[in-house]
Amino acid sequence: MPSFALCKFPCLLAKMEAHNILCSLLCCFLLSILSGQQVVQGSSAQHHHHHHHHRTHRHLFNFRPTKLFVFGDSYADTGNRHSEAKSWKFPYGITFPGKPAGRFSDGRVLTDYVAKFVGLKSPIPYKWRKLGVKYLKNGMNFAYGGTGVFDTVVFGPNMTTQIEFFQHLIKDNVFTATDLVSSVALVSLAGNDYSAYSAGNGSSQDLQSFINSVVNQLTVNLKVIHGLGVKKVAVTALQPLGCLPQSTATSSFRQCNGSQNSFVNVHNLLLKQVVAKLNNETKDDSAFVILDLYASFMSVFENKGDHPASTEFVNPLKPCCMGVSSEYFCGSEDEKGAKKYTICEDPESAFFWDTVHPTQEGWRAVYSALQPTLEQL
Repeated sequence: MPSFALCKFPCLLAKMEAHNILCSLLCCFLLSILSGQQVVQGSSAQHHHHHHHHRTHRHLFNFRPTKLFVFGDSYADTGNRHSEAKSWKFPYGITFPGKPAGRFSDGRVLTDYVAKFVGLKSPIPYKWRKLGVKYLKNGMNFAYGGTGVFDTVVFGPNMTTQIEFFQHLIKDNVFTATDLVSSVALVSLAGNDYSAYSAGNGSSQDLQSFINSVVNQLTVNLKVIHGLGVKKVAVTALQPLGCLPQSTATSSFRQCNGSQNSFVNVHNLLLKQVVAKLNNETKDDSAFVILDLYASFMSVFENKGDHPASTEFVNPLKPCCMGVSSEYFCGSEDEKGAKKYTICEDPESAFFWDTVHPTQEGWRAVYSALQPTLEQL
């Protein structure tokens, strides 16, 4: 993603219809971000280990969820991509399950930890849906690596299409009204729409309206999922895109890109507004919940190992698995099959697995940082 200069953000939120926010306040907000004073919401001192999930899920949901339905991208995909995708190639999956199995990590991903929290096993990927009814008892995962709310991957189902897959299964009585009323949905959006926008030479001047269109479409999708009868919908806020190794490589993985994080904050602020509006409209102040990946990633990055059950990563911005040069990526080989990547000695010591995705230990740390949010809702 390119660096979007502050001057290209003229009163980003002043024109937004939901709130009449003073432009001067926004400018101060963005300037503070660009000067590196990034505020992490919620105290990282509130870390709790994740062995309490059987106690907490009732508190969060006021019911015991029997199904988890997942929509989104590679942060949530547990195997829907085709076998040619890198998530099915070595060294992905070396920590769990011990071989490549379709997860974009060395092991477990966000879906696995959310399933753990609600007391379920990770739901089966949509592409294995015909294995039989006994495999459907935990719900279903429709997430597909690389997708967004709009078309970002050739032949990859965007979020609207993923929801249509879900609707067809409901229509065919694969999942019943009873299943839906005791279910929870996870919606993961990790920035592929913005990557595609950038790759398509979208201008930073038009970025404001594009952020609006992404959040508007996401809002439509959230309403449809809830309208189908799913009782609780958890949606991720964007993680700090400027801290992904693909952005921090230019600083030898030492410094986040503040201008990228500033537009992430605009997206997340809009998302917060629409979720509050949705909860108000549904007369249920917690039907929609934001999983704040931005705050949780940042609290993990800033952790100095002084909180119990939290992991201190020596250099959290540096990935474990890297291409030997900029033209190669984790898992790449030359025409003779020789590896063109390196793996760190201990994946548990790294927060990022590759240039975009956390390791299993990275996701565990993020999940640990999300615990206060999950427990206090």
